[in-house]
Amino acid sequence: MSIGIGGFDWDEGNRAKCQKHGVSIAEIEALFMADPFVAPAWKHSKKEDRLIAVGKTASGRGVFIAFTMRTKGQTRLLRPISARYMHAKEFAAYEKARTTTEDR
Repeated sequence: MSIGIGGFDWDEGNRAKCQKHGVSIAEIEALFMADPFVAPAWKHSKKEDRLIAVGKTASGRGVFIAFTMRTKGQTRLLRPISARYMHAKEFAAYEKARTTTEDR
């Protein structure tokens, strides 16, 4: 995994919340294997660092994922908090930013 994690931290709570908008667990995990754009989510939790990841699924749909990092024992785990498909305007902005970055 390109962001240096040892796996995913799933339980009934975050699994249900992430699948609420139709994004599958497999799509979420695959997105992190595909080197998504990751940035801090400044406005959210005061208890732990929150991050966002955006990228494309294998079928080309844009996905937005909120997540945090947890450590269990010696293993650093990625804990998805919520996931949804991007709206058309978000996806267009993502594609534009990605194209601009790749042109550099």
